[in-house]
Amino acid sequence: MKKLLSIIFLGGLVFACKQESMLDVQSDPQIYQFKEISSIALGGLGASEISAYDPSTKKLFVVNNSSVNKIDVIDYANPASPKLITSILMAPYGGFVNSVAVANGKLAAAIEATNKQANGKCVIFNTVDLSEIKQVTVGALPDMVTFSPDGNIIMTANEGEPSDDYTVDPEGSISIISINAGYAVKTLNFAGFEPYAAILKAKGFRVFGKGATLTKDVEPEYITISADSKTAWVTLQENNGIAKVDLNTQNITDVFPLGFKDYSTLNNAFDFSDKDSKVLFSSYAKIKGIYMPDAIAVYEKGGIPYLFTANEGDAREYSAFAEIKRVKDIKLDYNNFVTGDALKLEPALGRLNITTTLGDTDGDGDFDELYSLGGRSMSVWNGLTGKQVFDTDNEIDHRSILAGLYDDARSDDKGSEPEGIAVGKIGSRMYAFVGCERTDAVMIYDITIPTLPLYKMTLKTGDAPEGIIFIPAEKSPNGLPLLVVSSENDGVVKAFSPIQ
Repeated sequence: MKKLLSIIFLGGLVFACKQESMLDVQSDPQIYQFKEISSIALGGLGASEISAYDPSTKKLFVVNNSSVNKIDVIDYANPASPKLITSILMAPYGGFVNSVAVANGKLAAAIEATNKQANGKCVIFNTVDLSEIKQVTVGALPDMVTFSPDGNIIMTANEGEPSDDYTVDPEGSISIISINAGYAVKTLNFAGFEPYAAILKAKGFRVFGKGATLTKDVEPEYITISADSKTAWVTLQENNGIAKVDLNTQNITDVFPLGFKDYSTLNNAFDFSDKDSKVLFSSYAKIKGIYMPDAIAVYEKGGIPYLFTANEGDAREYSAFAEIKRVKDIKLDYNNFVTGDALKLEPALGRLNITTTLGDTDGDGDFDELYSLGGRSMSVWNGLTGKQVFDTDNEIDHRSILAGLYDDARSDDKGSEPEGIAVGKIGSRMYAFVGCERTDAVMIYDITIPTLPLYKMTLKTGDAPEGIIFIPAEKSPNGLPLLVVSSENDGVVKAFSPIQ
């Protein structure tokens, strides 16, 4: 398939991106654009985080942790006119509800304990009458819940965050709930990988908390499951890795270190300062990004599961342990950073937030390399080997700028901050939808060729999109594909539909 190379001049920087040729467009009429069809406000900060849709009852379930921890239930029979029906209160079950998922008339909710370091719960409700079906104890701080495509398994990613004083650091874990076995649960930890910690770290995996062991330091974040319901992949965000889980044997079989992003190349040039009074992209040697993906989705083609990740980045910041400093506040090795103190000025790299847990390669107290958190991108990984096969480089920030949505105040941190992701098929083509928390947007990519995603368009969302779900036409209430985006800062849920 022929591609054209589009050259964009932006702020004095040449931006190259691959686009479909006119021949490709003319031979495939299914080239879609999307438009907003509805918006519903559920409150303020924290009022709209993760959503799940039930096709049997045409209800949308939305995590709402604003003034009261609850799940809002919305009538979505007409997605152009959603209506709040009722709410399921979480007080009887614990603390915050972090995630919801739906399958076969069941709603699963991941609920943390009031003491975040204690084991949490996965509570299953009937989507028709909202009655409780089952409570299942899972690991500490269940942050995400999902069903297998066949609806027989529920999984939770249990983050296991430490207490603020780091005196209690529960194991990060993954819980597998077998519905057909009476909701029997098996919770997996990472103790089996403890002997390989040094090998994993050498390849870019992070074990770095206060007094950390790999078993306690691992923090599972998000899950995706293969179409045949036999394999799951779980992002380990703070650790910069992905775990692979065999659902037949219920064992963690692999941990893939994700390595680092090289910010010395033109394609990875970014704006690294929020105090330079402009958006100016630059590249620097000895500066790297830690991918640290949040959401993950799988699309299988040609016998290969391709994993799509939103490379948000996340720092550990506790009273007893905080990893972040700005470049202006650290000591540089001037043998590696030859321009010396000029780099520490605010319009250069002085404002850039970096981790202090990496970069002092010779142990002499100064930094030989700099590592910022997040990749500011979407990546594609081979789910069998963990090898990266594609990265959007700096395109997401560029597209945010072109759309007039880029937030320069976040240049020193994670840029557009890709966080959520979903994939789905429309007609004969596959798409990835990437939610960008700081630019309040969703970027749409055509991933029909998974090793060469092609940017399609940018959608303006609510403030800080958190949950991204795609409802295929065959499950949609109006027979059309839907993209539903829930935003945590303003409590707004928006629906988008494609137009041809």
